[in-house]
Amino acid sequence: MATEPAPPEGSKPLSGLLSGIAQATYYGTAGITEELLRGQLYPEAAPEEFRALLTKLTAALKSIASADMDLNQLEAFLTAQTKKQGGITADQAAVIAKFWKSHRTKIRESLINQSRWDNTLRNVNWRVDLKSQSRHIDQINTPVAIVEMELGKNGKESDFLCLEFDEARVNQMLKKLSEIEESISTLTQTT
Repeated sequence: MATEPAPPEGSKPLSGLLSGIAQATYYGTAGITEELLRGQLYPEAAPEEFRALLTKLTAALKSIASADMDLNQLEAFLTAQTKKQGGITADQAAVIAKFWKSHRTKIRESLINQSRWDNTLRNVNWRVDLKSQSRHIDQINTPVAIVEMELGKNGKESDFLCLEFDEARVNQMLKKLSEIEESISTLTQTT
């Protein structure tokens, strides 16, 4: 039975530092500061030395995350970083690779959520009513669609938008939605 090799010296603080960077950069955890990370993980390091390490690792993690690197790309990137003047060590590359393998999905989801426009459509409810009151007598007893849309951003309270459509507006909306559907279909068709 093969045993897993011992982690490189200093891999726990480095892994903790990568987690702290991810918490602050991608997961929106407030209160993770350079001072906190240095005090908890590298208390013996000089502030300038720690800042250089933090900057180097943050830049590497941002490059890896923004490219959503697969394992082959990651290996090539980390190899290049170890050969670069002032780059990372082979032990640091191993810790980064292990960290990325276990955090890739969560960081990717976080980046997608951060890149969305403010609100997304969470739900739509509708009903058709007959108008019982109107300024104009000829509009009484005409059908109207009442549409309620729930809009929100992940982790935040929803806003509700209530709209009233007569038959002409419903047709206009359906025509626009058909155009959108057609445009999406055109873009997603493979040649």
